[in-house]
Amino acid sequence: MLELAAEPKRQLSAADLAAAHGASTHHLAKVLRRLGQAGLVEAVRGVGGGYRFVGNAKRLTVMDVIGLFEAIGAPAGGHHDGVSPAVRALGAILAEIDDHAVATFRSVTIATMLKLTRRLGDRASQMPVNP
Repeated sequence: MLELAAEPKRQLSAADLAAAHGASTHHLAKVLRRLGQAGLVEAVRGVGGGYRFVGNAKRLTVMDVIGLFEAIGAPAGGHHDGVSPAVRALGAILAEIDDHAVATFRSVTIATMLKLTRRLGDRASQMPVNP
């Protein structure tokens, strides 16, 4: 998503994106199809075609994207018969961590992530290389 959102007018093929990130082209095509169904990317057919970002990076949050693929923060159902208090306590802590993660992901936009990746990229390019 960040790769496409960084240059919304540029079109990238699933194969190019997969190669750049060490992912399976087949799997990435499925991801891109889901992003397209959500109205975040658009498929451009023909010579030089590919995918391009059509979402609003200032309004789209990291959680919006994660939510397309994962049920993070979903309530854990089930019963607690035979489960020790220590296991229930651990479950409560993990649920609280999920709540914090969801709140954080909801507060960070794709535009913010792009700024952060650029800033971190600039720092990485300025770091001395040890032989």
